[in-house]
Amino acid sequence: MSYRNKTYVAFASEDIHLYRLMQAWRENDKIDFDFFDAHALFVARDTSKPETIRDNLRQRMKNAKQVVIIGTSDAKRKGSDGSSFLAHEVKVMMEYNLPIVVANHDGDRTVDKNFIPTPLLNADYFTVSTSFQPAIIRHALNDYAPDFASSSKTGPHQYPAAVYSQLGLVQ
Repeated sequence: MSYRNKTYVAFASEDIHLYRLMQAWRENDKIDFDFFDAHALFVARDTSKPETIRDNLRQRMKNAKQVVIIGTSDAKRKGSDGSSFLAHEVKVMMEYNLPIVVANHDGDRTVDKNFIPTPLLNADYFTVSTSFQPAIIRHALNDYAPDFASSSKTGPHQYPAAVYSQLGLVQ
């Protein structure tokens, strides 16, 4: 298997603007946020066949050590429908047993099951929900993701308000 050092960002196509915002955070010198983007690998053209796109998505995830799902109602719907590319991505994340941070686009700091794809909920998959802010996403990638494999926790989790306060994120 490839060296796993990338962060895979999964999102519904309707939410590509939020993915672009994450890329902008990474490029901004005033924001302490960075990730090795798995989407830079195995680029598919819009004219690619669905099978080719699914294979490319799988190849990207082979290089991922962690996943951020941009949590929206569209991500919940598509990640749960069993046929979309996002549903395929969710299946592969679980197959590869990758740590998953659900970044709630609406700023909610709690577990919002309206944003988590049903297969993750049905499997009682250990995830961490955060608000869609660079500091807490970075914290989750640095804190939760490395301990994921050795954890016996199951189901969706969230950080307590104190973690947000420590990061300077006031509500």
